[in-house]
Amino acid sequence: MIQTITKQDFLEKVFDFEKSQEWEFAGDVPAIIDFYADWCGPCKAVAPVLEQLEKEYDGKINIYKVDTEAEQELAGAFGIRSIPSLLFCPKGEKPQMAQGALPKQQFEELIKTVLKVEK
Repeated sequence: MIQTITKQDFLEKVFDFEKSQEWEFAGDVPAIIDFYADWCGPCKAVAPVLEQLEKEYDGKINIYKVDTEAEQELAGAFGIRSIPSLLFCPKGEKPQMAQGALPKQQFEELIKTVLKVEK
């Protein structure tokens, strides 16, 4: 099951933007951060795709969800204006943002090209 994280979790597991302006990923494996809201239809559409990907890439990537309603400061820090917004965090490189309810094939392509992870 995909973990919903708070700002504090994000600072520890992904990036401590309060300490540094320079991106420094804190995770052991690449991650996808799903910025969502419970009322968002496209967010609900992408949730089962992310659940499948989490199982298929188990141990190779982490997938986290951030509730933009509960974590407005965190959403604001990343300039989230539309949801779902997905932050792809590779190790040792800058993150990339994707927006919208992406099909599974596009997620797999981004995991391969941005996160540099194969199944």
